[in-house]
Amino acid sequence: MRYGTSMVLLFLAAVRESGGDALMRSGLHNRTMTQRCGFFIAGGLILTAYGYIVNAPPWQFGRLLGVYVTIFFLVVQSIAWLAFAEKPSIRVIVGGLLIIAGGLIVSVGR
Repeated sequence: MRYGTSMVLLFLAAVRESGGDALMRSGLHNRTMTQRCGFFIAGGLILTAYGYIVNAPPWQFGRLLGVYVTIFFLVVQSIAWLAFAEKPSIRVIVGGLLIIAGGLIVSVGR
């Protein structure tokens, strides 16, 4: 599998995982049982799609999932900011820069 294709799949997996988690969070904090159930079902289906996308391709599990952590961090921070109005603190930004540096090392290193 080509590197670009792998990165697109990892990005889609990160969007699904963080989106599914956001739906579960919304379900936990919702007042009505009907809406809770809807969020839980939608979150569960999206998390199942994430599990399939990230595990179906025949890639080196450790190496590409190391890169996945970086992509996941960026997607999660974006969702936290846009959906929950949680701006990242300076500690999250500094930690994120370290995560990004690690992802680059894992991605580019041979």
